[in-house]
Amino acid sequence: MSDRIPMLVLGLGNLLCADDGVGVVALHRLRDDWHLPDGVVAVDGGTLGLALLPLVERAERVILIDAVRADGPPGTPVRLTGDDVAPAVRDRLSPHQVGVADLLGGAALLDRYPTEVVIVGVVPASVDLAFERTPAVAAALPALVARVVAELAAHGFAPVARGPTRAERSRDDAARALGL
Repeated sequence: MSDRIPMLVLGLGNLLCADDGVGVVALHRLRDDWHLPDGVVAVDGGTLGLALLPLVERAERVILIDAVRADGPPGTPVRLTGDDVAPAVRDRLSPHQVGVADLLGGAALLDRYPTEVVIVGVVPASVDLAFERTPAVAAALPALVARVVAELAAHGFAPVARGPTRAERSRDDAARALGL
């Protein structure tokens, strides 16, 4: 295929289900705080499942950012690759992951499974209905984004910081509002 995507980054999850939305939040922070080099396509995949198949089947490599049920307390970093990916999306990830299992299975059936699929995420505390991430997962967000940046750089797609991060901009905005 001539329209191959060298590196696809998908932020996954449901923003209405507390920590389940961590992948989407991290994806948006990545796009806000980092300039992504040519060859990287970063998409808010939410809970779209099979609707993402046209992207995945064109991708050479994929990084999935998501909440991952795994051993460890909430906010614990998780990285899965190779043979660990299929069982994780089938058995250990959040409720929307049935769609991710179907997505990766569909790519395999079409013989267009990416060369590499990496899941970068954190252990959730709650996937109940809530608009905010739990404190442990919210605190893990900067490190999650940094791990995605490192994963991209390790594959030759080094992002460049746009300037002050979201947290630094918020702090500066608050200081200005207070006249400091």
